Amino acid sequence: MTLEQLRIFLEVAERQHVTKAAQALNLTQSAVSAAISTLEARHAVTLFDRIGRRIELTETGKLFVPEAKAILERARAAEGLLADLGGSASGLLRVYASQTVASYWLPSRLVTYHERFPRVDVRLTVGNTQSAAQAVLSGEAELAVVEGEVFLAGLKRRKVAEDRLVLVVGSRHPWADGRRIVSSNLAETSWIMREKGSGTRAAFEAELSMLGIDPLELSVVLEMPSNEAAIAAVEAGLSATVLSSRATQFHSLAGKLHVADFPMPSREFSTLHHAERHVTRALRAMLDLLGEPENET
Repeated sequence: MTLEQLRIFLEVAERQHVTKAAQALNLTQSAVSAAISTLEARHAVTLFDRIGRRIELTETGKLFVPEAKAILERARAAEGLLADLGGSASGLLRVYASQTVASYWLPSRLVTYHERFPRVDVRLTVGNTQSAAQAVLSGEAELAVVEGEVFLAGLKRRKVAEDRLVLVVGSRHPWADGRRIVSSNLAETSWIMREKGSGTRAAFEAELSMLGIDPLELSVVLEMPSNEAAIAAVEAGLSATVLSSRATQFHSLAGKLHVADFPMPSREFSTLHHAERHVTRALRAMLDLLGEPENET
């Protein structure tokens, strides 16, 4: 059994498709099929059922997935340690960022990091705050950069920036005229919300609780998986939403969104890394860079 065979197995298992896995791995379909066949023959097991043109994991294959992931994770950790012993930041750094961070704050910093440490291969995955934190806990990422409060056992958290939430509406909404909004008015409109697990949603719901409002009392007509989807829905209708000012700035300047006159709290952007895993030079360099003072106004 080789590490390459394990990588191929996991790619095929994730995609349930040999051709797509081959494309993702930049290998030929025959090479991928041969690796799976060799692995199965060597250990006298069947990892996939071939059903017409489709393949599905067998029960044996499903049981083998977490073991294969664990082996590859240990191999990556060993590779990272050797890279550290080489004296400079290099190797692979897997970063998982929540959507607001990944779209509006992190990109310029990743460019700077690449310029300073060109030997590090940075792999960015985008999700929400909850999935980013879980990725670090599970070992799928060395670093998460998220918005909002995250306090999970096993993670080290550090503030790296501040962000301001805003309540926004479309041009046809009554609140677009700049009238003063008070907390009792919030139940008078329908709402577009980010999905559960989003740091933006968690921060808004925490603010509602501080105001003595049960979030379940709001009329939520849609839950959206991204900032842009929430913005498009608000622009098209008569609902309100709460998002990062960074996400809404362009749309506000263009006159498509209007920031309602309702005070919203600021929140923190934070880094998360595992409290017990080795901090590689690549990870330390990224933590130091993200902790540098912002040059933004």
